[in-house]
Amino acid sequence: MNFKQHSKLAGKHSILSASKHSWIHYDEDKLRQYYSNFKASAKGTILHDFAAKCISLKQPLPNEDRTLNMYVNDSIAYGMTAEVTLYYSDHCFGTADAICFDGTHLVIHDLKTGTHPASMEQLYIYAAYFCLEYDVDISEIEIVTRIYQNNQVVTARPTIVDILPIMDKIQNFDRILSMMDYEEEIG
Repeated sequence: MNFKQHSKLAGKHSILSASKHSWIHYDEDKLRQYYSNFKASAKGTILHDFAAKCISLKQPLPNEDRTLNMYVNDSIAYGMTAEVTLYYSDHCFGTADAICFDGTHLVIHDLKTGTHPASMEQLYIYAAYFCLEYDVDISEIEIVTRIYQNNQVVTARPTIVDILPIMDKIQNFDRILSMMDYEEEIG
């Protein structure tokens, strides 16, 4: 049999895909909610890309109390770099929306385009990844984390008490996962 080719769909995913099959149990209202969430996620990706371009070009947005504008303008004002991957190991890495470090101050910003309340823990993990990757002594720096969401800015100043246990857990869990990989490899 000669199967039809659908090259225009390469790399794309169907909203009603077989691999995410829970939709077969949805009613029409649940389908509408699911589709709205899907569209919001796609819009969030576009907004993150736009914000990263503005930050890298140092192109501020109008000075308004709107989530995207505040995030972009503050990130530019702090001299931050957008979309930085922080890597500890193949098991432990992530991409910070915006980050800067001047030798004594680590600043991490996160843009949230959804409405669900965000957790500062994600930014604490980025701080831990940063300290592990760049061998920075957590006791010798100050950290500021900010979440931009729903036209508000939430700021935290985590300390060694907040970040060191995360660093320890990353290292411990990475060892466990590496051992599991090794055991699987040798069979």
